[in-house]
Amino acid sequence: MTSIDLRAQIREFLRTRRARITPAEAGLTAYGGNRRVSGLRREEVAMLAGVSVDYYVRMERGSLAGVSESVLASLADALRLDDAERDHLEALARESGASGTRAASNRRTKAATPVVRPAIRQVLDAITDAPAWVRNGRHDILAMNPLARALYAPALADPRRPANTTRFIYLQPEAARELFVDYDQVAKDGAAMLRLEAGRNPHDKDLIQLVGELSTRSELFRQRWASQDVRYHRSGRKRLRHPVVGQLDLDYEAMELLSDPGLVLNMYTAAAGTPTSDALKILASWVAGQEQLVTELAPSNG
Repeated sequence: MTSIDLRAQIREFLRTRRARITPAEAGLTAYGGNRRVSGLRREEVAMLAGVSVDYYVRMERGSLAGVSESVLASLADALRLDDAERDHLEALARESGASGTRAASNRRTKAATPVVRPAIRQVLDAITDAPAWVRNGRHDILAMNPLARALYAPALADPRRPANTTRFIYLQPEAARELFVDYDQVAKDGAAMLRLEAGRNPHDKDLIQLVGELSTRSELFRQRWASQDVRYHRSGRKRLRHPVVGQLDLDYEAMELLSDPGLVLNMYTAAAGTPTSDALKILASWVAGQEQLVTELAPSNG
């Protein structure tokens, strides 16, 4: 894959969003006993969005250049888009308007992997009782604290750096299924988050290469990618298995680093007094013991 086709992204995103809504759900009376589509027709979406059929057809063919914010908002309402989907639609519209401009050309050559500042690494080192790491929009792991390295050791087994969690999920499915209790949902979320990033940065060469690799080597990824689903990954619950402490039911928070656009700080925690909280303490002690053992076995400079 040499590029992410913006017009195809727009076309398939709009098509799949209208296909999932029935006329009854949209408050419309189905007319004509034999409908050729399971969801809404183009003319029905146009009516709900308050635009002409020709105008909507032009948008669904992949052209959002010049579409006003108010029309985008009406279209999002008609298609019942959630917050992530609205963000995606707006990003596609921005890129459609910027296509071929100097700004778009500059984005193609922009450095793909930001450097994690020493101050951010200090923050990670200061977090000693919770797994924490920094990633970018492609899910490259750029920095981790010791507890996160212990927890995500299977994902770090691939010698390629930076390690990438979505590559691990799809290209090492046996190890990933062992690590993630809810593997199917994790895989679905991983593809949806990459799709969201592709809308924001369709000219990111490393992202294009990653999507191409996953599409070539994983049938499951091809299916997930074709769904056009997008989602945020801001907070929630994640269940993991660790060979030392067993299953961990963790709360996660993903916090954008405003001083470092494009980077996200991920952290896993557990409520005090829960089995998972106790297990994290055991894991932290185990990590400290492993580090001490490495120090003791290191050859002396004397």
